Amino acid sequence: MKSRHQTAAIGVVAALALLAGCSSTKSPEQAAPTDTSGVKVTGKSNSLFGFLKPYRIDIQQGNFVSKEMVAQLRPGLTRDQVRFVLGTPLLTDMFHSNRWDYDFRLAKGNGEIMTSRVSVFFKDDLLDHVEGGENLPTESEYLTLITDAKVGAKASFGGDKDKADSDVKPASPVAPSSATGK
Repeated sequence: MKSRHQTAAIGVVAALALLAGCSSTKSPEQAAPTDTSGVKVTGKSNSLFGFLKPYRIDIQQGNFVSKEMVAQLRPGLTRDQVRFVLGTPLLTDMFHSNRWDYDFRLAKGNGEIMTSRVSVFFKDDLLDHVEGGENLPTESEYLTLITDAKVGAKASFGGDKDKADSDVKPASPVAPSSATGK
């Protein structure tokens, strides 16, 4: 008799462990709509039975572009200067060589996902205009988001525009040393 109870208990534990590994109940249709800036933050996933949560790592992909970085961009900058400010672009299309795309995706272990896209356009090898990036997080908001810091308010994207605009001061970009030697 004991062996039946032990076998049943092992079967229940194995079934719960199998279900805990597949506890993501979030469907892609539940994602938040993208605003005009291209920044999208989705909600958190639910756990199984309210207490079983498997460990999931944070996955960051692409180029993080902050509000401070976009504030440094001015029409007329060279490609080297834009690369110095924003980094190497994630996507360069051979059919549209005058466009660089900086895509970013952060999938937190708790199910929260943040995505953004900034596109930079060139004309005659000089910066013409930038699309996206109106409501990007600041660098401090991003650090709060990735470290789950409890200091201050939770990072919000596109929240208090007056405060956010007064914090960011455009700076003059510094040319890379290879661009000044020409």
